[in-house]
This record gives sequence, C-alpha cells and structure tokens, in this order.
Amino acid sequence: MFAELLRQRLHGIVELSTFQVAQLEKHFELLKRWNQKLNLTSVQGIEEIVERHYCESLFLAKHLPSGTLRLADIGSGAGFPGFPVAVLRPECSVTLIDSHQRKGVFLRESSRDLPNINVIAKRAETVEDRFDWALSRAVKFSEIEEVAGLMSGCVSLLAGLERPSENCFTWNTPIQLPWGSGRFLWIGKRVSRETPPSDSCFT
Repeated sequence: MFAELLRQRLHGIVELSTFQVAQLEKHFELLKRWNQKLNLTSVQGIEEIVERHYCESLFLAKHLPSGTLRLADIGSGAGFPGFPVAVLRPECSVTLIDSHQRKGVFLRESSRDLPNINVIAKRAETVEDRFDWALSRAVKFSEIEEVAGLMSGCVSLLAGLERPSENCFTWNTPIQLPWGSGRFLWIGKRVSRETPPSDSCFT
C-alpha cells in the first residue's frame, strides 16, 4: 500500500525507480515499528505520512541544484527531509543532525544501507562541519535561521506561509506544495548586508 500511495501522490512530480521506492518503504516499515516505543512522529495515518513526510521531502529534493552537494538535515527527527533526499539524490552526501540520542540510534539503523548518509546526534549549533545546503522541516524559522547560517550559504525549508525574517537569509517566493494548502517550500540565500545577494542558490 505504501508503494502504491507514494507513486500516486508523486505522479507527474517526481520519478522514482523500483529500488528507490523499496528503500523508502523499508524506512517506513522501520518507522512504524520504532514509533510504538519512541515518539518519532505524531502523524499516524499512512496517507498523511506518505504526503507529509515522504512526498514533501522528495519535492524539496527535486528543487535542489544538480551536482554533488553536501547537505545537512537540521532537526532530522525520523529522517525528514534528509532520508528521502538521500534516496533520490545518491550522488549527494547527506548528514542527519538531531540532538535526541535515541532518535540518533533510529537514524543510524534506518540508514545503514545508504552509504551517502551520515548521522550526528548532537545539537546543531555545536556541529563544526560546513555544508553546501541546510535542510529542515517542521522547525520554526526563528529556530533555524541562525543555526543554518552558521552551517551553509543556502537553506531549503518546508514550512507554512508565514514569511521568515531576513536577518540571515533572503528568501524566494514560496513554492506551494502540490498536496493540499498551507504548506510551502522556502529557499534562502545567506547574504552579507554589505553586498547584494546572488542567485546561485535558487533553482
């Protein structure tokens, strides 16, 4: 049922191979089992899980620039958006960052077959690595901007329509997600107030 729903929701939006669908379904099955003991997600229905977690993450991945990128998923939780991004973009290196140690255990277990995923189980602001892009979902703009600005020059966020501040980034016109209303993809470029922004991060 997961595979069928995923293909239905992504029809004409994102193309997945049979192998990629199988990787995502394996993650979903593990998520269901672990969620019984560890609060990885409050979303329960399979249709909502497919749309909110997997489809939205893959939509974000589709809007990243082409090429080999170093990506940081801040506040990864159960692996969103980072895990689906890593599946769709195997040429990219994806680091899943979450301060919750038990969630870190889940992230390592669920990604053991994906060589392009690394897991860091500590607070994002203490991570010293630098990345091409920072990714996040379901995190308040006020909580993500400063941390993302320390890590990378570009950021891609799944959030609502409320416009973020431009203290750290300039933002594109939000892209509405194809499923329902009220959910948007925001793409930001870190800028110095002394220099005009470039468009290199925007697709």
